Amino acid sequence: MKAITVTPLVEGSVGLEDIEEPDPASGSVLVQTVAVGVCGTDIEITSGQYGWAPSGSKKLVLGHESIGRVLEAPEGSGFVKGDFVVGIVRRPDPMPCYSCAAGEWDNCHNGMYVEHGIKELDGFMRERYRADANALVKVDPGLGKLGVLLEPTTIVAKAWEDVTRIGNRSHWEPKAVLITGAGPVGLLAALLGRQAGLEVHVIDQVTSGIKPELVSMIGAVYHATDMKEAVSSPDIIIECTGVPALVFEATQQIGTGGVVCLTGVSSAGHTTDIDVGLWNRDLVLSNKAIVGSVNANKRHYEAASEALSKAPREFLEKMITKSVPFTDYQEAFNHGTQDVKVIIEFADI
Repeated sequence: MKAITVTPLVEGSVGLEDIEEPDPASGSVLVQTVAVGVCGTDIEITSGQYGWAPSGSKKLVLGHESIGRVLEAPEGSGFVKGDFVVGIVRRPDPMPCYSCAAGEWDNCHNGMYVEHGIKELDGFMRERYRADANALVKVDPGLGKLGVLLEPTTIVAKAWEDVTRIGNRSHWEPKAVLITGAGPVGLLAALLGRQAGLEVHVIDQVTSGIKPELVSMIGAVYHATDMKEAVSSPDIIIECTGVPALVFEATQQIGTGGVVCLTGVSSAGHTTDIDVGLWNRDLVLSNKAIVGSVNANKRHYEAASEALSKAPREFLEKMITKSVPFTDYQEAFNHGTQDVKVIIEFADI
């Protein structure tokens, strides 16, 4: 079968090649890949920045944002032939820490977890794969190919869970939310905020095109400006860009008792001069909270599945701005300025 692979840490090594059929030992459920999303992580891996091949292999099959269809499943597994499923990306380490043992592998303490398409576990950019039933989540069949958006939705499902838990440390009645970045994660964060009945503001750099349109479609407000001009002292800020200047600004602009959730990952090497004393004074005296949130566990996949099943179908469809067959995979790694979510298709539905 065909797969899109890369030699980790080697720039320009991505390619389409023949690989062996999935080993039955890797899972009791056989899944046909329908489509796989391409995100910044994939592009960073193909540019040689990081990535880890499975033990005994020099190559890694790419892809962690998937939607597939069950081809074979054992009786009692909870799956039947034809079910649409998404593979859970992170799997607990073989000698699990207490978090992994409790199913909270997104908060692994020893770093020995593995991740499909990223760290020591082949990804989903292949025609077929196997997984155990507990490593799959069923998707509303009405979503079809749009289920490829489920994995990025898990990131913000967890972020919203973290925000809510922290906010409820005291009596809390949040109203205004600011989302930084109108990429896939930012737009999905805005979607979940609107589903919670909150006033949602999204900031980004572009002034026209699909991003402002998508924000408007879910009843949020789009701003091509800075945070302060977009909304004054929001109760929640979900930072989805990783831009260092925005990360710091978010901690300054959040309102009293507010929560800043950081989902974007910054690159190293950015420095600035700040009055740390004044910054600390503001955080403490205003009861502000900052939390970093990454990855997701099974309940976040289930929450994301529910959120997508309730989302406006046109919104989800328009989020996918480019779709290419796996034979033209190179096109998927060249994002245009107006692209939101790019996907690679492996099978018709």
